[in-house]
Amino acid sequence: MDFTQLLQEAAAQNASDVFLKENTPPAVRLAGRIVRTEHPPVNSQMIRQFAQTVMTSDQMARFDKRHEMDLAFTIPGVSRFRANIYQQRGSWSMVLRLVPLYVQPLDDLQMPTPIRELTKLRQGLILVSGPTGSGKSTTLAAMIDEINSTRNCNIVTVEDPIEFVHADKLSIVSQREVGADTESFTDALKYVVRQSPDVILIGEMRDIETMTVAMAAAETGHLVLSTVHTSSAPETVDRLINMFPPHAKIDVCTRLAKTLRGCLAQALIPTVDGTGRTAAIEIMLSGPTISKLVEEGRSGSIQQAISEDRFYGMQTMNEALHKLVAAGTVSEDDALSHSPNALELRQMLRRK
Repeated sequence: MDFTQLLQEAAAQNASDVFLKENTPPAVRLAGRIVRTEHPPVNSQMIRQFAQTVMTSDQMARFDKRHEMDLAFTIPGVSRFRANIYQQRGSWSMVLRLVPLYVQPLDDLQMPTPIRELTKLRQGLILVSGPTGSGKSTTLAAMIDEINSTRNCNIVTVEDPIEFVHADKLSIVSQREVGADTESFTDALKYVVRQSPDVILIGEMRDIETMTVAMAAAETGHLVLSTVHTSSAPETVDRLINMFPPHAKIDVCTRLAKTLRGCLAQALIPTVDGTGRTAAIEIMLSGPTISKLVEEGRSGSIQQAISEDRFYGMQTMNEALHKLVAAGTVSEDDALSHSPNALELRQMLRRK
């Protein structure tokens, strides 16, 4: 089995993922749906041999102990790949996410105007949320690229692993990979403010330590961007507050209200023409109403505030889905299946 050829074929098909499992033909994800290839089934030994060609000796040693490994590698002229290697029922398996060799600009991704405005901020906290595979990394990479292309500043990223590779443009970009350039997120973030950053990208808000450093950096004149595995802006606020013990929540709400500048919650929806997927993005921006609700810990009222206060360019997920249906980009059925409130969206579509 020529795995390089398989990955070349996946890139040519515009697949988002490749799946390798013992005694199963390789499969790819096309426009959000898994499709089996016509290649013959692969065995665990074949997968093991391929995995060992992309792992360093240190990574192989860690895999032998943990049976899990995240890494990234590049096939020149084809694509970059984020790979997860794991064991299931004692055999080796892999899932490979295809990452473009070049960062797509905000314009190419057809991102709403408020997202570009967020990149102009000098300090504060910006969060991108969504389930796995919803395009969070692509959105963040486009935002970093916008800053890199328009501002003279120092950008430091901490990622596990590094997905999109940024070349210096107007800015200096330093990308640190956990396990290769630093031992952990905690270690990297402990010293990041000593590296004179203007912009800090944290791959994921994983724990209290990460969140504490992110808020502290945002409070002291840095722009901090990160991701959270939540499905909506209110849920993101809840997740961050609930990371902390009850006695600390009042202080956390106050600090979060002062530092949070925006929260984007997104989902990828198959397009009508079947050629790919497009992003539906809920946008919550910091304004007087939102900041007050965050400070008071009233995340349950945030959704209504987003819907009622469009002055700042905010929109709910249903409003984003409604626009995509109205433009003929996605079907009503696909929009409804991705809606957090299908009944509300159905009523919006009927009124239209």
